[in-house]
Amino acid sequence: MTKYATLPLAADLYNDLEPAPPHSWRDLVPGLMVAVLATMAAALVADHYNAPLTLMALLIGLALNFLGADPRMTPGLSFASKTLLRWGIVLVGARITVGQIAGLGPMTLLAVVVILLLTLGAGILVARATNLGSAFGTLAGGAVAICGASAAMALATTLGERRANQAQLALVLVGISAASAAAMFLYPSLAHQLGLSDRQAGFVLGASIHDVAQALGAGYSYSDTAGQIAAIVKLTRVALLAPVLALVAAFYRPEDGKKTGITLPWFVVGFFVFAGINSLGVIPAVVGRGAQDIATACLACAVAATGIRAPMSSLLETGMKPLLVILAASLAALLLSLAAALLLL
Repeated sequence: MTKYATLPLAADLYNDLEPAPPHSWRDLVPGLMVAVLATMAAALVADHYNAPLTLMALLIGLALNFLGADPRMTPGLSFASKTLLRWGIVLVGARITVGQIAGLGPMTLLAVVVILLLTLGAGILVARATNLGSAFGTLAGGAVAICGASAAMALATTLGERRANQAQLALVLVGISAASAAAMFLYPSLAHQLGLSDRQAGFVLGASIHDVAQALGAGYSYSDTAGQIAAIVKLTRVALLAPVLALVAAFYRPEDGKKTGITLPWFVVGFFVFAGINSLGVIPAVVGRGAQDIATACLACAVAATGIRAPMSSLLETGMKPLLVILAASLAALLLSLAAALLLL
């Protein structure tokens, strides 16, 4: 058994919380069935009341949160919140072109990088001010700045267990889960109150919300255009995970002297591959619409599963200092994103 074998079975690289792989497809059935039924219920409510599908999926998922404690649900819920989410992201690329990505402009893309670095810096400064140390600030601030729980796990591995122990990692995972869920609720409403355009709202939501599922859910709950912009911006942040890990490794020498390889997540590659193919105009419109419908269903199911699995009750058992670091970094990301959106878009 390796020294990482006892890490919380609550996170997985580039997405969300994940237990050990199931032994067979039958292990997936209970949890996946619950997630699908929750998504169907959300679709019915959303259609009846003309409400955002992803928002309804999250609400119903949270209402079923008690089911997350049943171990029989874990493999299927993990599959829904991980695999379906990733394929949903890939299929979103079928409705996005390279021209749209380039259409953000070099200044906007530069703003994404600057926001990421300043958010990471804010986490480090607050962590040092509260005597939690730079390493914890890197862990928490980086999780907020890049892609939530996924980045936390990648950063924890890069920092090493002596710099970021299992207890600190668990606190960050819980805090990020709660903060990302709250952001999905609150940020679209704030964007409406501020009268942001679809383009501005999509940038803000994509540049400030922690996890991929919540960022895309919030974007598409605002509008389809905002969702597409949020997807581009958010996946740009996820793609920056690799250089950020390299930067962290340069500042923090590996504890065991070994170097770890850094790879780009396949679903980000798939997203840009589909976007590149779509840019050539070879995907028929009907296929593009079908891919979008499937992507919407996959993302809604992933959001519902995330709501069911969210460890909200555990948040009450944590101290306040780690949560202050996450809150400060989250506010920094939001304010910087709003400023960039208003100035550049």
